[in-house]
Amino acid sequence: MDAAKLVDGVIARFIGTKHERDVKKLQPLVAAINALEAEIKTLSDEDLKLRFLALKEQVQEPLKDADPSEPTFRDLMQKAFEPVLVSAFALAREAGRRFLNMRHFDVQLIGGMVLHDGKIAEMKTGEGKTLVATLPAALNALAGRGVHIITVNDYLARRDAEWMSALYRGLGLSVGVIVHDLDDEQRRAAYGADITYGTNNEFGFDYLRDNMKYDLANCVQRGHHFAIVDEVDSILIDEARTPLIISGPAEESTDKYYKIDKIIPKLIQDIDYTLDEKHRQATLTEDGVSKCERLLSLGNLYDPAHMEVIHHVYQALRAHALYKRDVDYVVKDGEVIIVDEFTGRQMPGRRWSDGLHQAVEAKENVKIERENQTLATITFQNYFRMYKKLSGMTGTAETEAAEFAKIYNLDVVVIPTNRELIRKEYPDVVYRTEKEKFHAVANGIMQEDDSYANGIRHFHERGQPVLVGTISIEKSEAIADILKQAGIPHQVLNAKQHERESRVVAQAGRKGAVTVATNMAGRGTDILLGGNPEQMTRDHFLKNKMAMPYASAPAVIPAESASINATGEVAQPIAAPMVLFQHEGKIFQVPADQWKPMYEDFAQQCKAEHDEVVALGGLHILGTERHEARRIDNQLRGRAGRQGDPGSSRFFLSLEDDLMRIFGGERVKALMFRLGMTEGVPIESGLISRRIENAQKSVEAQNFDARKHLLEYDDVMNKQRETIYAIRRSALEGKDQRDYVLGIAEDVARELVNTYCPREQHPDQWNTTQFLAEVNAQFGVDAKAADADPTALTHDQLADATAEAVVKRYEEKEKQFGADLMRWLERRIILDVVDSQWKDHLLSLDHLKEGIGLRGYAQKDPIVEFKKEAFVLFEDMMARIDNETIRYLYHIQIQQGEQPGQAVQPRPELPLPPAPSTQALPQRTGGAQAAVASAAARASEPPPQRLPDVARQLERKQQRQQKDLQYQTGAAQAEPPKPVRAAAKVGRNDPCPCGSGKKYKKCHGINS
Repeated sequence: MDAAKLVDGVIARFIGTKHERDVKKLQPLVAAINALEAEIKTLSDEDLKLRFLALKEQVQEPLKDADPSEPTFRDLMQKAFEPVLVSAFALAREAGRRFLNMRHFDVQLIGGMVLHDGKIAEMKTGEGKTLVATLPAALNALAGRGVHIITVNDYLARRDAEWMSALYRGLGLSVGVIVHDLDDEQRRAAYGADITYGTNNEFGFDYLRDNMKYDLANCVQRGHHFAIVDEVDSILIDEARTPLIISGPAEESTDKYYKIDKIIPKLIQDIDYTLDEKHRQATLTEDGVSKCERLLSLGNLYDPAHMEVIHHVYQALRAHALYKRDVDYVVKDGEVIIVDEFTGRQMPGRRWSDGLHQAVEAKENVKIERENQTLATITFQNYFRMYKKLSGMTGTAETEAAEFAKIYNLDVVVIPTNRELIRKEYPDVVYRTEKEKFHAVANGIMQEDDSYANGIRHFHERGQPVLVGTISIEKSEAIADILKQAGIPHQVLNAKQHERESRVVAQAGRKGAVTVATNMAGRGTDILLGGNPEQMTRDHFLKNKMAMPYASAPAVIPAESASINATGEVAQPIAAPMVLFQHEGKIFQVPADQWKPMYEDFAQQCKAEHDEVVALGGLHILGTERHEARRIDNQLRGRAGRQGDPGSSRFFLSLEDDLMRIFGGERVKALMFRLGMTEGVPIESGLISRRIENAQKSVEAQNFDARKHLLEYDDVMNKQRETIYAIRRSALEGKDQRDYVLGIAEDVARELVNTYCPREQHPDQWNTTQFLAEVNAQFGVDAKAADADPTALTHDQLADATAEAVVKRYEEKEKQFGADLMRWLERRIILDVVDSQWKDHLLSLDHLKEGIGLRGYAQKDPIVEFKKEAFVLFEDMMARIDNETIRYLYHIQIQQGEQPGQAVQPRPELPLPPAPSTQALPQRTGGAQAAVASAAARASEPPPQRLPDVARQLERKQQRQQKDLQYQTGAAQAEPPKPVRAAAKVGRNDPCPCGSGKKYKKCHGINS
C-alpha cells in the first residue's frame, strides 16, 4: 500500500494527481462557455428562454427511436448532449445571474460537467453545490425524460426546488417537488415536471408503491433516467445498510414482548450473556439459557417449537444491552423514534425490523405496535443502480472512493475550491478519562504557566465563534450541562431540537457564539461569519408576527409565477410579489417591499460583524470525539473555512471514548502510559493520531463488508423482484393478457397429463381417477365429457384434448361475462395472486436468510447456498402463481339473481398521462377540476356491468391493503394529506361542474 502511495506521489509531482488531470481536461469547455457569456448577456428574457428550448429538438431527435432498456442507451444520450453542452451551460449560467443574482464560478461549471458525466463531484462546504446541480439538471431536462435531484430531507427538497425554480423558469423548465404528504395525483404531476426534487426515501417508496398498484392510472413515476444525489455519501453509503420496506400488519399478539422483556433485567452481563459491541451482538451463555428456560417455564429453549421465543429473547437482550435511550433513539409522545447515527436527526416513521423495535418499545414501557410483514422491499443500492445515469455531490467522498467504484461504478473527482482553503487543523489532544476531557473542552488545555487556553471559555471570551461537535444526544447534553454550570451562554442542537436546526446553525458564525451540535445537524445550511442576514430577517418577521402563513405549496412549482431571491429582488413583476420561507415545517410569506429594506439593514450589520470575526480567526471547530467514519469528522471540520474565510479545528479525545475503547484497546492505553500520561495533562502525538486513523479505517472496512454482504443477498432477490414487477406491469398495461392466461392454462393442463398419465407408463398404470379429479378441481371441466378421456386416448392425444377443452371452457366463460369484464377480472386476479405469493415468498427468504450463515460450519459458502435455495423457492412460487390464477379465473361465477348490466363496475385503467408541458401545468388541482376531469375520463368507458360477488370482495381487500401499508426507513405518511382548493367551493345544490345537468350532491358530490 505504501509503495503504491509512493508511486502515485512521484507521478503526481510530474503530471498532477488523477483529480487534477480530470479537471484539466474540462478547462477548454469552461473557456468555450466563458466566450459565449458576453453574447448571451445581450439576450432578452424571452429570447433566453426560446434559445434554450430550441436545443430540445437537437437533443431529442437522435433519441426518438432509442430503447431505454438497451445497454447502449446511456452512451447514446451522452452523444446527443455533446453538441449542446456549451450553449446549455452558458444559458443556465446567465439565467442564474439574471434571476437568482448568482453567477456560476468556473469551478462550479467544472462540477456541473463532472455530474453530467455520471461521476461524483467532491466540493467543499460553501462551494455552492445546490447551484452546481442546476447546470446538469437543465441540460439533461432537454431530453424530456425527467431529471431527479435527491436530497436528505423534505425541508432541503422544498427549499432547493423553490430557491432554484427562478433559474429553471427563466429557461422554460418546470420543477416538481416530492415530499411525504402528497397524494398520487400531485406526485404524478411532480414526476411529470422537467426536474423533480425529493428525498431518497420518497423516490424509493414511490417505486415500490407503483409496483403494488392495481391501476396503471395511479402509478406516479415515469422511468429512471438521470439522478443527481446531494450529500451522496450520506445516501448511498450511510443509509445503504437499511433497506426500504413497505409492510402490512401481521396477525400476531404483542403480549409476548412484555413477557420476555420482564426477564431480561434479571440476566447478568458476563455470567448470563456476553456482548460484542463491535458488531452490536449479544449472546446468551449456557447459564443464561438455563435461566431463561426457568424464568419462561420452558423445557428446552432451542426446541424447534420455541424458535420464535429464542429469537425474541435475543432481540430483547440487544434492546436492553446495546440500544441506549438518547443515543440510538428518543422517546417522544409515548413513541420510540430512531435517531440517525450519522446525522443525529430524528427519523419519525422509521422502525427497526425483525421485532427489535417492539423489544425497545417493551423496554421503554410504551404502546407496542404490531409486528409487520414485508410486502415490498428494495435496498438503496439496487434502487439507484436502476438509473441509466447516476451522479452525486458531497464535501467528503474521497475516503469512500473504492466503495463508490465497486458498488455503483461511480468515479470521484475532487473539484478545486473557488478560493484557497486557509483553515488550520491542529493535532488531536488525548486525555485519560472522559471527565478530564470534558473539563478541558469547557475550560481549555493546561499551558506551561498553568493557565488554560483553546477551550470553549477561551474562544467565547475573545469573541471567536465555536462549533462543538458531539457524536450523540447524550454527550451533547452532558457538555451543555457543563457550560451551564460554567455560565457560558450557548445553543444546543441535537435530534431533540430537530425543528430548530437550520435556524441555529445559520447563526453559529456570529461573534462569541457557542453552538453544541450532534455531528452533522443542520446539514445543507451555510455558516456565514458574522451571522446570516436572511435568517435574521426571517426571525424578525416571525417575532413581530408580520409573516403570513402560506398554504401548502403545490407539488409542481408553476412556470408563470414571479421569482424572488433571498435579497427580495423581484425577477419577474407580478401584482403583489412575496418572499417565501420555511419555519418549523410551515411555509410563510412576507411582501417583498417590506422584506428588502429589513434584509439590507441586517446585511449591513452582518458585514461589520463578519470583518471582526475574520480578524479573530473565523469559526473554530471543537470536536469532542472521533466518529467511526473519517468522513463524518471531515464534514465537521468542513464547516469552518468556507469560501476563503479563516477557520481552525481541533479534536479532544479520551481513552474512554467508544472508538478508542472498542478498536484501540489496551495497546493504545499502554502506549499512552509509556509516553508519560498523567491526570489532567493531555498528550499530542502523531503516533496516537495514526492509531486512531487506523481504527477508523478498520471500522470503515467492516461497514463496507456489511453493506456488500447485504447487497449480495439483495442481488439474488433483485432478479426475482424484476421478474415479478414485470409480470405486474404487463398485467396493468393489459399487454397480450388473454394469450398469457390461456398459455398458462395450457401449460398447467399438459403438466397434469405428464404427472398422472406419463408417457413412459402403460395406460393401465395411469392414475386416471386422480387426473380427472385434478382437471375438475383446477378448471371446473369434466374431462370425459369434453372428449379428454384418459382411458381412450394416447398420452399426446390426451394432452392435446385436455388443452383444447380448457381453451373452450375459457371461451365459454368469456361469453358469459363479456370481454371487457373478463379482461378486468384477469388483471385484478393476476395482481392479487402475484402480490399474495410474493409477500409469502419474501417471508420465506427472510427465514432462509436467518439460518443460512450456519452453513459455513459445514464448509459451504452461505451466499452460494442462499442463491440455490432462493431459486428453488422462486420456481415453486411461480408454479403456485400459475395454478392459483387459473383456479380463480376458471371458478369465478356470477351469483344467482345477479344480472349483467345492473350496476356500475369500477372504472377500467386509463393509460398513463403524458408528461405535463411547461405551459399546461396547473398550479393546483381543486375538487371542481377533479370532477370535470373525472367526467371526461368516464365518457370513454365501455358500458357498465355488474361485478361478480367474489370480484367485489377482491377489490375491497385490495383497497384495504393499500390503506394499511407502513413504511420503514423514512417518514411514514402519518396523516392523510389535506387538499388545497384552488377553485371556488361548489355548493351542494349548485349544478355539477362536470356538465351532466344534475345537482352537485346527486353527481360528483354524492360522497362529500
